[in-house]
Amino acid sequence: MNSGLIIAAPASGSGKTTLTLGILRALRRRGMNVRGAKSGPDYIDPRFHEAACGAPCLNLDAWAMGPERMKSLAAGNGMLIIEGAMGLFDGAPPAGKGATADLARLLDLPVVLVIDAAHMAQSVAALVAGFARHDAQVRIGGLILNKVGSPRHEKMLRVALSPLGLPVLGAMQRQSGLEHPSRHLGLVQAGEHPDLEGFLERAADAAQEAIDLDALTALASPLPAPTTPPRLTPPGQRIAIAQDAAFAFAYPHILNDWRTGGAEILPFSPLADQAPDPGADFIFLPGGYPELYAGKLATADGFRSAMQVATCPIYGECGGFMMLGDGLIDAQGARHEMLGLLRLETSFAKRKLHLGYRQLTALAGPFAGQWNAHEFHYATTLSARGAALFTVKDAEGTQLADMGLQQGVVSGSFAHLIAPAL
Repeated sequence: MNSGLIIAAPASGSGKTTLTLGILRALRRRGMNVRGAKSGPDYIDPRFHEAACGAPCLNLDAWAMGPERMKSLAAGNGMLIIEGAMGLFDGAPPAGKGATADLARLLDLPVVLVIDAAHMAQSVAALVAGFARHDAQVRIGGLILNKVGSPRHEKMLRVALSPLGLPVLGAMQRQSGLEHPSRHLGLVQAGEHPDLEGFLERAADAAQEAIDLDALTALASPLPAPTTPPRLTPPGQRIAIAQDAAFAFAYPHILNDWRTGGAEILPFSPLADQAPDPGADFIFLPGGYPELYAGKLATADGFRSAMQVATCPIYGECGGFMMLGDGLIDAQGARHEMLGLLRLETSFAKRKLHLGYRQLTALAGPFAGQWNAHEFHYATTLSARGAALFTVKDAEGTQLADMGLQQGVVSGSFAHLIAPAL
């Protein structure tokens, strides 16, 4: 049966990512056909999901995507386990649109609520009762108690929760060895984890020991019937895409749409000093961490020279946008020459968080029309000269400053495009 459930929490930092990974790997060990999905605009957790269960992981974004798109992405064989983002009901201002709860309503899937019990005892019942009763359309199917201090602590929690009638599917005690290395945008990428397989195996061992996996999988509900929403038109037929540790943040659903539309995806690695395919008719530099590799990218002469003589359209998002500029100052204050294709200087010497959903209207460039997008970076723009690429509103509809640059066939911005606006 094609079924699914959602793993969510009252707040960020409750441990739902580690639990989700442990459950995915543990179910894969059993030979189950299981796959993961992530709520919201996250590039890092999905790659961990893929490593844990061996199946592609997609983003389901209830703010940026329409219902038919989300149902289409959720469809597939086997069990789908969706990891929520932030707290269950937390979303964009003003009313929380895009929250994990929106997915629960739309897909009619039960929620397994992960409770960080490290600093509570009987009060856990009040917390859970509030979440269970807050929205009749969001079903709390069961609980996982996390960061439990001792068997005595677990007993206190279970006794307090018993009148609520919600099954406690497991209790994970505090333990070392399951921490993620992190950096300013969150976790390190899956490919950079110093012991990814060991970490996933330890997470699965802990899940198998602490969680009733049979009871958890029995909670899953059927997925909605798949639909066929409009697909994105590819911006070219032969699309060269930078793919390595510096440029890893490309949404799989967009690349899949381009392939479905007949485009050939041609990966290349700037970090390995690879040039884009000379037959490409579109070059895409996704987001990532170019600031961590700025010195190496500045001396990748083969990549740089090929980009500087390319005549096809070139587009950069966030990290890719910074790579298209004249220079980038790293966190240590050193300036590195970028491609020099846009009049842009950026810096990480003084970090400033830019975060939120964006409503874009294209003024130029290869992606015409209106788009739902997301911005998340710490780079400071020191100077930007040239024609703007998008007019911008935030999630509340407030007009912001124009975004991005366009010069000839080269364009880009800090926004990550997710889906055309409905």
